[in-house]
Amino acid sequence: QIQLVESGGGLVQAGGSLRLSCTPSESTNTINVIGWYRQAPGKQRELVATISRSGISNYADSVKGRFTISRDVDKKTAYLQMNSLKSEDTAVYYCNARFLWSASDFWGLGTQVTVSS
Repeated sequence: QIQLVESGGGLVQAGGSLRLSCTPSESTNTINVIGWYRQAPGKQRELVATISRSGISNYADSVKGRFTISRDVDKKTAYLQMNSLKSEDTAVYYCNARFLWSASDFWGLGTQVTVSS
């Protein structure tokens, strides 16, 4: 089964930047929508940003103007550039993808982002 491999999390001071990456474990050009969700301790998982096959992006209000989602040219790897990080951005960030050939959601294992104030 295809897996999503995340990287780029870590510890950063408030106001700093991080870039997350998400790559499918198998080479594929069948990603329909790919994006990021996050879950902070004691809270529900929430949408951060998604980008469609056609390049349309969608952001949570809390990250608009600070985060940018993108995909590489061959549409295999997605990136989340996070700038002006705040302590409230601290969470486990999960990559999520939907493929053209499945109605299921695929999830990565998550990567920890910690923003110190």
